[in-house]
Amino acid sequence: MPDDLALWPATELAAAIRTRKLGSEELLDHVLARVERLNPAINAVVTLDEAGARGEARRADALTARSSPADLPPLHGLPITIKDALATAGLRSTGGAEELLDFVPTVDAPAVAAVRRAGAVIFGKTNLPRWSGDFQSFNAMFGTTNNPWDVTRTPGGSSGGAAAAVTCGMSSFELGTDIAGSIRMPAAFCGVFGHKPSYGIVPGQGYLDQVQGGVIEADVNVIGPLARSAADLELLLGIIAGPTSDKAPAWRLELPPPRHANLGDYRVAAWLDDPALPIDPSQHELLERAAAALEAAGCPVDRRARPRLDAREAWLLGQGLIGAATIASADDASFANLAKRADAADPNDADTLPVRVLAGRHRDWLGHHRRRTELRQVWDDFFTAYDVLLCPVTLRSAFPHLHEGSLISRSMKIGGVDRPYLEMIAWTSLIGLAYLPVTVPPIGLDAEGLPVGIQVVAPYLHDRSALHVGAALADLLGGYQPPPMALSLPHP
Repeated sequence: MPDDLALWPATELAAAIRTRKLGSEELLDHVLARVERLNPAINAVVTLDEAGARGEARRADALTARSSPADLPPLHGLPITIKDALATAGLRSTGGAEELLDFVPTVDAPAVAAVRRAGAVIFGKTNLPRWSGDFQSFNAMFGTTNNPWDVTRTPGGSSGGAAAAVTCGMSSFELGTDIAGSIRMPAAFCGVFGHKPSYGIVPGQGYLDQVQGGVIEADVNVIGPLARSAADLELLLGIIAGPTSDKAPAWRLELPPPRHANLGDYRVAAWLDDPALPIDPSQHELLERAAAALEAAGCPVDRRARPRLDAREAWLLGQGLIGAATIASADDASFANLAKRADAADPNDADTLPVRVLAGRHRDWLGHHRRRTELRQVWDDFFTAYDVLLCPVTLRSAFPHLHEGSLISRSMKIGGVDRPYLEMIAWTSLIGLAYLPVTVPPIGLDAEGLPVGIQVVAPYLHDRSALHVGAALADLLGGYQPPPMALSLPHP
């Protein structure tokens, strides 16, 4: 068996299993061998259930032997890991927090149940920050996950372990979560594909962001796939999207097809930088290259088009609403400090918006939710003239591990200038707060040899348009390429 088999897209692996060119247990053995050899350096996979997975793989092979390919489910026999923020029945699921160190759910999160019903074989969980609350992936229980392209750097967060596992062929695909860029940033930092679905189309229960989490769907947060091809994302979205169980008796989800069949018919806007949120020049060069590739393929790109919003105001609004959705995971001391700061804040000062919303002032939240609704209309108006928007994922590529301090006190250099750490999620937040779907394809390596991605943003519920253009960009620019450490591994 070729060692790079585990680096194939999930769709190709599934086809090989269905046609009996590859066995599920055979692939599981291959993937587990990669985990044994690569994971000590990467620390992406933090919990394993080899025995349980092997039993599932053998049952999958028995079903293959007595079934026609057309009768097998779409993910039949694929060995996968799941981000540790998602409840997984029979498998330790911690949310990255010591409080859940011994928590073993009895019920899957709905998205996990969906991929399991579709035939996937779950063998492990992947690392993340505590309660998914950082742009890096480290916690007190499992330590730090490293970027496969440079182990001195982060794979991003909070789905960093998920992205690193997919990048190295330690999982056929992954399920991650994204509230402020937690799928999009790791996809970009690790050089894989990620899709943040439109808010509300994938059931969000089972997300562990506090001790008693998983019962409600957090505002802004979504569950979505990470994979090695856009075709994988398309397949996986179709499997996990649908109504929640309480709505299933009456509701149906029918996402519209891509707005156009031909790439040249798309009206593309490119918002590649902004004075309020300037990005690293190396990033800008690759983003411009992506826009130029679409133009060369016959797709018109408007670089002056902008939604009628203030970028700084929008991202601060997003930061506040995201914070309000995650405040339940804060400890009592942190919450008390936020409350004091909120009491002293000027309610007419836009810069105090995040702290006032974070502190749980419900009236503040309602006012900012109203403003979000107005901005969603701004986006709707924008997408009457354009089909998709290209914009940065973040300010720079994968940065060196930075664990000292807090989200608020940390800073980093972007283009030689010290910038607040929180600005790393500015571009993802201003998109996410409006509930828009985003596909992130890899678009190349920067001057330091690190992967860069781009946000392909589509109108609400037009996920398939984002996926379509994201796939086209990958075809034009080369798509997923494995990091050197994942290639030419010696056989065990």
